Amino acid sequence: MAAQIPENEGSYFIDAESLAEMTRLLEQDRVLTRNQGGVFPDDIDLSNIHDVLDLACGPGGWAMDVARAHPVMRVTGIDISNRSISYAAMLAKTEHLEGVTFRLMDVFKPLDFPAHSFDFINARLLAGFMPTTHWPVLLQECMRILRPGGYIRLTESEFGLSGITNSPATEKINLIGTQALKRAGYSFSPDGMNMCMTPMLHRLLRNAGLQHVRHFAFAVDYSVGTEFHETFRQLWGVFVQLLSPFFFKFGTTTKEEFDQLYQQMQAEWLADDFVALWYLLSAYGQKPVE
Repeated sequence: MAAQIPENEGSYFIDAESLAEMTRLLEQDRVLTRNQGGVFPDDIDLSNIHDVLDLACGPGGWAMDVARAHPVMRVTGIDISNRSISYAAMLAKTEHLEGVTFRLMDVFKPLDFPAHSFDFINARLLAGFMPTTHWPVLLQECMRILRPGGYIRLTESEFGLSGITNSPATEKINLIGTQALKRAGYSFSPDGMNMCMTPMLHRLLRNAGLQHVRHFAFAVDYSVGTEFHETFRQLWGVFVQLLSPFFFKFGTTTKEEFDQLYQQMQAEWLADDFVALWYLLSAYGQKPVE
């Protein structure tokens, strides 16, 4: 039986059709997959993985990476953005990736798939738009469409919105963001000082009924002088600008304060001593065979 998802629960507070957001997500996918060590965990038997689903796939970066690396697999990506789904489908057609398809679908509603449709379900960075109350509902849906012996993997970040830096302005914006997420009901933290998302992943998966839950932690170094510094400077600049109306809505900053912090942040990221790490955790578990 499909999970019953409240019609108005959840909110995509960044415009899903934004070209800037789609471009940011494409680059973010590239960075994440590279630093995650590949598209799948190293310790699972890929011979049993035939049908793969990517939740909130954006413009399809991870799904197409799977299709390129494993052309015999059938890969489906779903997202709420018409622009992202159209772009992903066009790119897959251009590259002749016949094993990947993209569908318009909202993860806050029952997923339009029959029971036992997939062997691996992937979800990365949903916490930014997923209310804490909705995680069990979504995972119930995932369990419904997952085959016995299949896997669900969740990958989320921690320590604010951008990791940990030595930039005072960035850390202030991080706090503004985590406080807004707390007020909006998206944070498991008791005080909104962080998200408390990564410690919850094991419990969420176990409570959903998955077994053999394990995790893999990794970090992206985007300090000045590193490969990812300029990429993150641009990504983070776009991201916080897109998020600023959300901050204003929940009263964690004003436009005047934000504009001043944004300019200060831009300067601090170019300083010779700027250091930064973005921490993430992947947790995954297996649906019992019986």
